[in-house]
Amino acid sequence: MDGAVNAPGAARGSDTRDRIVEAATDCIRRWGIRRVSMNDVAQQAGVSRRTVYLHFADREALVLAVLTRISELTVAAVEPLVRRRATLAGQVAEAAVHVHALGPAELQLGLSYRPGESEDATLLLAHSERAMAAWHAFWIPFVEEARARGEVRADLDADRATEWIMRMVISLVTVPARAFDADDPEQVRDFVAEFITRGFAP
Repeated sequence: MDGAVNAPGAARGSDTRDRIVEAATDCIRRWGIRRVSMNDVAQQAGVSRRTVYLHFADREALVLAVLTRISELTVAAVEPLVRRRATLAGQVAEAAVHVHALGPAELQLGLSYRPGESEDATLLLAHSERAMAAWHAFWIPFVEEARARGEVRADLDADRATEWIMRMVISLVTVPARAFDADDPEQVRDFVAEFITRGFAP
């Protein structure tokens, strides 16, 4: 009985939270993650500043919620693009291209136009258990399939390989490239594929 009574309120709370995250997404596209404020988001969402704070402890928590949502949508959007590649090296390289751009075009927040914000966003996401768990679950099947077809060595630990892939992809955004053009998708693909192939090979 209690569940039935509380359900409508819980649903309304979830709707409000979603509206705040949507508003914050719009505000970040407009001003970036460093300049967005709780007041901006409250106005955009049509709620009070107090309501925003009821759902998010601080500005960083709200920004992280936006980035986590974009990350989860990116996982879903990138999957069919990655699946088109025949090898694990090609699959990782394809994902790296999109993660470097902070997702497919329709999901991008425009952070790459603001110095340092892509790196800020990536480092915040790297500390999000929810975002990292989604990417871990994404990569495990690809590693296991590569192992089954003999592309990678039989004793390759899927969990360790997945963590290496995730760390490598994160570094593409946070560490400036010296030996290749990180803004050239083909060079990113070639760079990633070269070392994935060598490191994971039988």
